[in-house]
Amino acid sequence: MLTAMADPQGASPVDPARAAYVYMQVADHIAARIAAGDLRPGARLPGERDLGAEYGVAIGTTRRAIRELRDRGLLLTLPAKGTFVRGGAAARRVTARTGGG
Repeated sequence: MLTAMADPQGASPVDPARAAYVYMQVADHIAARIAAGDLRPGARLPGERDLGAEYGVAIGTTRRAIRELRDRGLLLTLPAKGTFVRGGAAARRVTARTGGG
C-alpha cells in the first residue's frame, strides 16, 4: 500500500476556495505524484473511501478524480482488485502532455 497521499505535514493539497474543481485538484495531485515517481507503475492506490479521508473530500469526489485519471491513461481499475498506476511509455507521455499535474 502507498504512503499517505497528502503532504508530510498531514495537510491536504485540496483548497476548496481555489477556482478549480476539487476533483481536479485531487486528480492533478495524484498525477503529479506519478510524474515525480512517488507512485510507480503497478502501485495500488488506497480504496476510494481511504483516499477521500486522506484528502478530506467526499467519496464521490474521489471517484470522479480516479475516473479523470483513468481517462488521462494514468490509472487502471480492475473490478474487485483495485486501482493501479499504469506503467510504460504511454503513461509517461500522457503525464508529460497534461503537465504532470
